[in-house]
Amino acid sequence: MTKVEEAPRAPGPALRALPPRRRGPIRALAWTGGAALLAAAVAAAAVGFGGDSAGTAVAGRTPPATAQVTRTTLTETKTVDGTLGYGDPLTVSAKSQGTITWLPAEGSVITRGHAVYSVDADRRPLLYGTMPLYRELRDGVEGKDVELLERNLDKLGYDGFDVDDEFTWATREAVEDWQEDLGLDVTGTVQPGDVVVADGRIRVAELRKALGDTASGPVLDTTGTTREVRVALDVADEHLVRKGMRATVELPDGATVKGEVKSVGKVATETTSGNDTVTTVEVKVSVSGLKKPYDAAPVDVTIVSERRENVLAVPVGALLALAEGGYGVQVVEGASTGYVAVEVGMFADGKVEVEGVPEGATVAVPK
Repeated sequence: MTKVEEAPRAPGPALRALPPRRRGPIRALAWTGGAALLAAAVAAAAVGFGGDSAGTAVAGRTPPATAQVTRTTLTETKTVDGTLGYGDPLTVSAKSQGTITWLPAEGSVITRGHAVYSVDADRRPLLYGTMPLYRELRDGVEGKDVELLERNLDKLGYDGFDVDDEFTWATREAVEDWQEDLGLDVTGTVQPGDVVVADGRIRVAELRKALGDTASGPVLDTTGTTREVRVALDVADEHLVRKGMRATVELPDGATVKGEVKSVGKVATETTSGNDTVTTVEVKVSVSGLKKPYDAAPVDVTIVSERRENVLAVPVGALLALAEGGYGVQVVEGASTGYVAVEVGMFADGKVEVEGVPEGATVAVPK
């Protein structure tokens, strides 16, 4: 640590305000770091080193407040508006003739093998997969759709066949057992309209049919079962957010839950409000530990955009702008004080990362 003698001088011009490390328009984004407080935190007159930089500190009045240089972790966060929900809905449509005789309740969750709806008292069960059935599955048929059917039958506990892309007599027998257990006509074949295919569990978001309606066209809308938050993020701030970042979601009642950025959209969208046009990308944040029964709600999402571990830091108010350029701190040793030039780094939590002073040193914090 290099101490320099405090040179007597007449009061100089007002100190230059320290600029934030990142400037630029921030729309719908609240900064919780300390950079914005610098102008108010810096003292009222420029400090000059004066004399030999290797000089000793001089005795002076005891500073009104002091703080120690500490080793800590600085975390910079951004808070944005978001909407809690279950993601985009998907529509389930009937592919057979008949009458709707049973429908699930809105909000209910349906898993593999259970009925999504019923036509003429016959259940339409859910199978997991990403390929819709598009043809009759029967003896001799081969393809990925056969493998999808066999994989689901295997998961439901039926056996005696190989899970592959061939529909054999063994597959037919398993299908017959399955149909009998469901109370369906035992045909040993599967038509596209006999089942509903989704990539996992589904949640019933909205019914599009009523009991007694004709079983053709949209029957109900579904979503996934995991709640997520969607954020319309200004493209100017897109570089601050990346997949895997931790987040905290504040609910309307003030409770908070943990979250994680799952995706950052690659398609920008323009929205106009009055005379202002904002270009945004969609950010999806998954949430965990959510106990409140919110189907949809406005929330605040706080994202950890930068983290600096094991750094030396002082309160932002301890920084002084030096007349020679750069920044420094006033180091206190007993009844003596002296100014030391420092390199500054990240601002966060009312503190600033510094280099040039040792851990444990005492610095003045002007009021």
